[in-house]
Amino acid sequence: MDLGFFGKYLTLWVALCIIAGVGIGELLPAFPDTLSQFTLRQVSIPVAILIWLMIYPMMVRIDFSSVLDVGQRPRGLALTLIINWLIKPLTMFGIAWFFLKVVFASWISPDLGAQYLAGAILLGAAPCTAMVFVWSYLTRGNAAYTLVQVTVNDLVLLFAYAPIVIFLLGIGDITVPYDTVFLSVILYVVIPLAIGYCSRVWIIRNKGSEWLDRSFLPRLGPITIVGLLLTLILLFSFQGETILDNPIHIGLVAIPLILQTVIVFGIAYGVAKLWGLSHDIAAPAALIGASNFFELAVAAAISIFGLESGAAMATVVGVLVEVPVMLLLVKIVNATSTSFAHNQDGSCCPANTILKEDSVEGVA
Repeated sequence: MDLGFFGKYLTLWVALCIIAGVGIGELLPAFPDTLSQFTLRQVSIPVAILIWLMIYPMMVRIDFSSVLDVGQRPRGLALTLIINWLIKPLTMFGIAWFFLKVVFASWISPDLGAQYLAGAILLGAAPCTAMVFVWSYLTRGNAAYTLVQVTVNDLVLLFAYAPIVIFLLGIGDITVPYDTVFLSVILYVVIPLAIGYCSRVWIIRNKGSEWLDRSFLPRLGPITIVGLLLTLILLFSFQGETILDNPIHIGLVAIPLILQTVIVFGIAYGVAKLWGLSHDIAAPAALIGASNFFELAVAAAISIFGLESGAAMATVVGVLVEVPVMLLLVKIVNATSTSFAHNQDGSCCPANTILKEDSVEGVA
């Protein structure tokens, strides 16, 4: 198993979507103008549909029964929760604020810098959900324990994402209506998670878990990718003027996002080493902290700030840089594996629990 054709070259596809979206916005301005009319309480209906296509395949993969095993070997899970919910949002805010509001102040206007900062906050508060299974596999991580980590993070996400985002936006002097933030969580976390859970239970009850893993889930991978790429084209059809006026901003926004990823990974990986976690637990724990649930961040940015906002563009830059940076970190993890124990420390689930190869092929 590997990233799959689309996943491996995701950065290239994102770049092509930026070009296509900007081109459509400039050559066919009636296209974004028409789509902008289909809104409900400031939520773009076409974008909402595409984002549900992105997020639902991830939610239906979550096995909530794995939460029953969280009490066994808790150090790996504790590390994941501490990094994702106590450290990562704060480091993202600090690094992004320093670069976007101080270092790059002469290149980025205060208003646009605030929007880019908001996008970074939305990224930093959303831990990875799907791609982490790929990173876990590529580093020979414990697939069953990775599932536990992801499931628990998703449950925390339901309750912690909105308060953390509101708190950090307030520190950054970025005012947003509280109800808009909570509406984003309901639309793009609660509803897809509920539908995913119900459909998973129904499928297992009527078709069996093997059919779910080997037939249903593999078919969802391309849907996620298509939804993501179409969303990006639509987003950048609205962003065309901003991109053409400020092309250097993509690189400027990328710098703090890349630095944040590397720093958070270093903290998590270092603590895992100090705590004596085995490599199959330390690797996915560190990589979960380093990566982001960028689909949710994109959705929240669009819902809260709009398709034409700098916040939305910043979240897409996160998509642009994540895969190559994470592949570099995977190489570092594999190169340093001999310095960790390899005794399945942290394993809380049956040893024969494996990650189906087809279930992550093409997942964004």
